[in-house]
Amino acid sequence: PILRTGGLFAAVLVAGVGLDVLSKRWALGHLQPGFTVETLGGLVPLTLSFNRGIAFGLHLGPASRVVFTAVGVVVLLAVGLLYHATAAAHRARLAALALMCAGAVGNLVDRVVYPMGVVDFLGPFDLGFMEWPIFNLADIFVTVGTIALALALARDRGHQCLDLPPDGTR
Repeated sequence: PILRTGGLFAAVLVAGVGLDVLSKRWALGHLQPGFTVETLGGLVPLTLSFNRGIAFGLHLGPASRVVFTAVGVVVLLAVGLLYHATAAAHRARLAALALMCAGAVGNLVDRVVYPMGVVDFLGPFDLGFMEWPIFNLADIFVTVGTIALALALARDRGHQCLDLPPDGTR
């Protein structure tokens, strides 16, 4: 079971980091900073941007790179602890943790490799009431992984109350 569990985690992690790295490499080679390219009939705007801070451009000035690199390492350690505490039967949790880890690794690599910050290129999106900031695949993986983990934990907690295994069978 540990091999299958590790295999699932590794597959999601490698695929996520690979997609993130390749998409950012494409953006760096094909987009110009500050210029938006409309794709899919304007559905997906692409704008190359560099974020020295965290979500929504929040930053700590010159200390941002060091502080958020350290935060990224701490997040990876926390995800590692959660992974080791997760039973093989909880495959949804493991996949969610792997997505979170892939996103954290993707953005951590950017912080180490690019002095100008994390490479973002998806957006901005006009929501009518606000403009959603520019982001990247790693951000999507962290967000989807976090939501999926919360849902898996809530589902598993419900199954514990009913004395059911994680897959819901008796």
